[in-house]
Amino acid sequence: MRKTLLSFTAFTALAFPVCAQAGEQIQIVGSSTVYPFVTVAAEEFGNSTGFKTPIIESTGTGGGFKLFCAGIDEASPDMSNASREIKQSERDMCAENGVKDITEIKIGFDGIVLANSKEAERYHLSKTQIFKALAKKVPVNGALADNPYQSWNEIDPSLPNDKIEVYGPPTTSGTRDAFVELVMEPSCKDLPEFVEAFPDKKVRGKTCHLLREDGAYIESGENDNLIVQKLQSNPRALGIFGYSFLEENMDIVQGSIVEGKEPTFGNISDGSYGVSRSLYVYLKDGHIGKTPGLVEFATELVSDEAAGEFGYLAEKGLIPLPAEELATVQGRVNALVESAAE
Repeated sequence: MRKTLLSFTAFTALAFPVCAQAGEQIQIVGSSTVYPFVTVAAEEFGNSTGFKTPIIESTGTGGGFKLFCAGIDEASPDMSNASREIKQSERDMCAENGVKDITEIKIGFDGIVLANSKEAERYHLSKTQIFKALAKKVPVNGALADNPYQSWNEIDPSLPNDKIEVYGPPTTSGTRDAFVELVMEPSCKDLPEFVEAFPDKKVRGKTCHLLREDGAYIESGENDNLIVQKLQSNPRALGIFGYSFLEENMDIVQGSIVEGKEPTFGNISDGSYGVSRSLYVYLKDGHIGKTPGLVEFATELVSDEAAGEFGYLAEKGLIPLPAEELATVQGRVNALVESAAE
């Protein structure tokens, strides 16, 4: 069964219309990766129930949590999409602003791809090679130095003699957070030069996450479709985004082979593709009973019809949770429904 993600550029107009009244309609912010999946569920929910279609804004994971955690008032978002788990610092920010009860809802998985135009040669990369291409600091002659690599073949002669140009997400993006944790940190944290320079593991980890700022890594905003467009106009460049965007645009871009594995639905599902992450929606418990349809929408989002192995979200490119894990998530949402009914 092949998955095809609906184009969602037309949905960008859903971003918080001025006429929306506080508490009358579900408001959702957050990850651009999770956005299209939740948008599809929102459309289904609006069409099949008596509730209004939720309003969704793509702000990036970090930006979404800032809005979500800003307060408990009815004008604040009810849900926040995230392509990583919420950080403790974000939980603390929520608590400081009165948002003390949050329910985490895992909806599935996604892979992070490094893709380029089909007009160019497909890349076969290791995580170490990606680190050397994008890290702010790399070992040079036994010491740390500003990244000197300008072309891929300077890193490894087997790689193309092309300028290193990688379009990717900004610091507010969960995709970037996941990318540096899954690719950059494992390739860096045990290097002798980094261990010597940064003996504190936390400091070393943060340093390993730093991407170069000399133009080789190009921040391209939260719109992954924009990165795909840039790859069309610059065939030798690479772009970093979620698997679902690769699948939507397979006629024009191709995913790089990473550690010998192609980014495919099957390889992400079975865990063999090593650059994959979980996708989440966080729900503000304090808005249950205040925002109409909130728990009903959460129920729709994790239903078998939506999030199951053959659900409509899988048809749009979401990698489903294993049945047992999905049942656990459904139980968590059912507990919210029962609590709301009391």
